[in-house]
Amino acid sequence: MAKSKTVFVCRSCGYESPKWNGRCPGCGEWNTLEETEPVAQKSSAAARSAVRHAERIVSFKDVDLSENSEVRYKTGLAELDRVLGGGLVKGSLVLLGGEPGIGKSTLLLQICEYLGAEHSVLYVSGEESLRQIRLRAERLGVGGEGLYLLAESDAQAVADAVLSSKPDIVIIDSIQTMSISEISSAPGSVTQVRECANLFMRLAKSEEIPFFIVGHVNKDGAIAGPKVMEHIVDAVLYFEGDRNMSYRILRAAKNRFGSTNEIGVFDMRDNGLVQVENPSEMLLSGRPKGVSGCCVVCTMEGSRPILAEVQALVSKSGMSAPRRVATGFDFNRVWMLLAVLEKRLGFYYGSLDVYVNIIGGLRIQEPAADLPVAMALYSSLTDKPVGDDVIAFGELGLGGEIRSVSHIEQRIAEAARLGFSKCIVPKHSLKNVRKPDGIEVVGVTNLRQAFGEMG
Repeated sequence: MAKSKTVFVCRSCGYESPKWNGRCPGCGEWNTLEETEPVAQKSSAAARSAVRHAERIVSFKDVDLSENSEVRYKTGLAELDRVLGGGLVKGSLVLLGGEPGIGKSTLLLQICEYLGAEHSVLYVSGEESLRQIRLRAERLGVGGEGLYLLAESDAQAVADAVLSSKPDIVIIDSIQTMSISEISSAPGSVTQVRECANLFMRLAKSEEIPFFIVGHVNKDGAIAGPKVMEHIVDAVLYFEGDRNMSYRILRAAKNRFGSTNEIGVFDMRDNGLVQVENPSEMLLSGRPKGVSGCCVVCTMEGSRPILAEVQALVSKSGMSAPRRVATGFDFNRVWMLLAVLEKRLGFYYGSLDVYVNIIGGLRIQEPAADLPVAMALYSSLTDKPVGDDVIAFGELGLGGEIRSVSHIEQRIAEAARLGFSKCIVPKHSLKNVRKPDGIEVVGVTNLRQAFGEMG
């Protein structure tokens, strides 16, 4: 009796190999190949019908949008609509990922209250019973108008239910619990996740039904399953935040219908997620006065300026190799800033522990945070506080120079609105900039000038 053939699929990138390898030839990750049975291939009848499908090809200018005058659905949460690019697009496939307990299911169940008022929503759960969903909905204050529930883990059965009921919006919670009976591998495996995502993608595009799909994350923080699943969907949203803190940040890693630079801020409470319309005030609440090592930065998240507090602590080390810790900021960039401070200004950090923290769980990735981080490091080393009404932003070069940043007017206006009286910015960015009243804007070209304006 012939032995059934198997293939080895990488759970990180989806690469298929006829034999096992310790390292994936596709992505280079170690110990990620898993044995699975190949998906049965369809007959060549589909290939013979290619001529018939050629009739569906139309010119770009002949595509009619009159039937879809309402291109996007509003979810009722302005923060979620901002991240989606203005709302939920018809026929789109949105993947929502995050750590367990971060609030993924809570967010999706809350938007059912608003969407159900004018549309029909099908909530499919492979993890909870119908009674459990009802209890959770009542705790969140979801009335259930226009909301229909289905407890099912068979992806094909879910697809049949969608085709028969024709809901306006479908929510799948979660993709790791879905499976196709024709595939012998267990739910959550690479093959099951990939094929279930393909099935829902074809259904969303053919029926013009938007899908929300919940995806779990692995220990590395990436969505569990092959990367090919993220290529299939139209948008990938990540819920970020510490479970010990109440604030959550929703960020788009991929969005075919909008920008990936926008973020949404939520506050997790007993009755669910509450959107934070002014995150700057939230991130600056409880800021200490007259303490060294603290500086305020204005970072741009898409079109939104957000003010956050940067804290640095420099202390004597008791170990031969001093510690370097960065939370919410690029670790390698901290090393670069320390090297510039030592080489260009003569401040020595070699025998000192250095800790950098962005308050509120925010992760700052843009280079405009270089100047406030350097000012916080200098302030902690010399024990000279930065002024409580001072804000700074600018990119730091390896020569110690302060480089220009974008959206200078929006940053200054946000700082003036929140009551700051002094703004330290790159001098090269002040060309043709209208300065608002009530705030002093100081342009600097290097770190020495910036440190002299800290008071």
